[in-house]
Amino acid sequence: MLKKQINKVSCKVIRLLCILFVMSHSLYAENTQIVLGGKEGWPSFDYANGVTTGTGRYGYECIELATNSFIYDEMTDLLIDFENPSSPVSAGAYDIVSNNLRVSTDAVMEKGAGLSRNIGGLSVLGKPGAFFGTEGLLGSFSFEFWLCPSIAENGEVIIKWESSKNVRGRLIYQLMNCIFEGGHLDWTLSNFFDNYKNEYGNNEINLKGTSNIIPDKWSYHVLSYDCETGLLEYLVNGVTEDLVYVTSTGDAVGEIAFIVLGTPSELQFCSEYTGKVDDIRIMRRPYSPPEYQSAEYAGTLRRLIYSPTGGRFETKPIRVSTGAILNSLTAVDSIPSQTDVCYFVRSGDNFYNWTDSYPAWKPVENGEAITGVKGLYFQVACNLYPDGNGEKSPSVTTIELDFSELPLPLPPFTVKAEAGNGCVVLNWKYSVDDTAGGYYIYYGSRPGEYLGRIAVEGESPIKIGNQTSFKVTGLENGKIYYFAIAAWSVLDDRITGPLSKEVFARPLDRLKK
Repeated sequence: MLKKQINKVSCKVIRLLCILFVMSHSLYAENTQIVLGGKEGWPSFDYANGVTTGTGRYGYECIELATNSFIYDEMTDLLIDFENPSSPVSAGAYDIVSNNLRVSTDAVMEKGAGLSRNIGGLSVLGKPGAFFGTEGLLGSFSFEFWLCPSIAENGEVIIKWESSKNVRGRLIYQLMNCIFEGGHLDWTLSNFFDNYKNEYGNNEINLKGTSNIIPDKWSYHVLSYDCETGLLEYLVNGVTEDLVYVTSTGDAVGEIAFIVLGTPSELQFCSEYTGKVDDIRIMRRPYSPPEYQSAEYAGTLRRLIYSPTGGRFETKPIRVSTGAILNSLTAVDSIPSQTDVCYFVRSGDNFYNWTDSYPAWKPVENGEAITGVKGLYFQVACNLYPDGNGEKSPSVTTIELDFSELPLPLPPFTVKAEAGNGCVVLNWKYSVDDTAGGYYIYYGSRPGEYLGRIAVEGESPIKIGNQTSFKVTGLENGKIYYFAIAAWSVLDDRITGPLSKEVFARPLDRLKK
């Protein structure tokens, strides 16, 4: 019976000690805040996909979804997206020969579009290796761009490429031309393909659009060629307007004709055109619609401004202090109807072995208390989702992290060093800080450099308990040593306070200690 009572008392004591430790932790902890975004702007991210910057609350920079712009990949030969006012060519081995296009903010893809005023447009010249910079046999391609004409007048030229190639000692004129005719676009390709004859016995292909291009309205145009099937087709807003099989029989079963280009020459865009153009792209593959585009096009523009998968950004690991505890994440965001923003956090004492999934991301709610997130580093991630129509984007203007830091214990104010034979005895008074749980002794052979390794008790720093005297042995006689003491926290021995005033001593073999 007495034994059971003793056990009950022991359990109560243990629980009381745990409660006291938690209370002391809360008592000593100091709340600190870190703000991302806002007045200071956003730092660079560790990872970002499908997001861009915009103007958020109070006029500060915010993070929002990026529009469905073309993305450069290994199949991209040329990308002109007008996002950089000083150079509209975003990617590709092409040099700008002349540029008379202005940048308009009335864009369909991201923030910039090209504005043509019928004064020459944009001309580029391909470098060796580029599709229009290479002489000889080439494969599949797709030529894509967005167009918003002001008047759609007959004869306006959108694309023009002229060259010549040597065929059995004769120079043959080559042409790719795209012009307005009757309110739609017509394509002409002359001597573009090798060993091809049309029904009239010449090497010319004409593709005619059927949908009227409406002024001041964006439309998406693609000229695509598949060298495996011989199919050349023209699409508007994802729907085929005209096609031809570039084969010996004019259908899918004939022998395929291949593209053979001659001398590299300028590729001209909007040389005689009034209106806007956006995201011109040449791909080294046939056209393939994005997954989110469907048969619902039906000849009308049904483009999702924002990808339904949304976007995500991850901050770089944020160094705080050892043992810091994240209390809450509070964001200033804008979440229009049917959109959403999801926040995640994770932590650790180092980030060198972190992966996409380790440590695991913890979902958190904006402004609500967080538990179980502790460490020297915090990292924040955010997913942004558009509405079902892909027309609205949420945004995040600021993220504030509120966390508790354990205070650094104060060092001893008075430290004395007394030399002995191959040793030094250090004495000090207890730190006046009641968070000190013990002490570290730093030592070395140069002032302020505590890199000692010779002592029997171990390398610098030597960790000792809550005591006020210690002998450092195994030192070299006749050599001067420098010492400083720091306290470690009773709440976490990895938390070390500042160093005390430096003291020194020189061990000598004539000394008795």
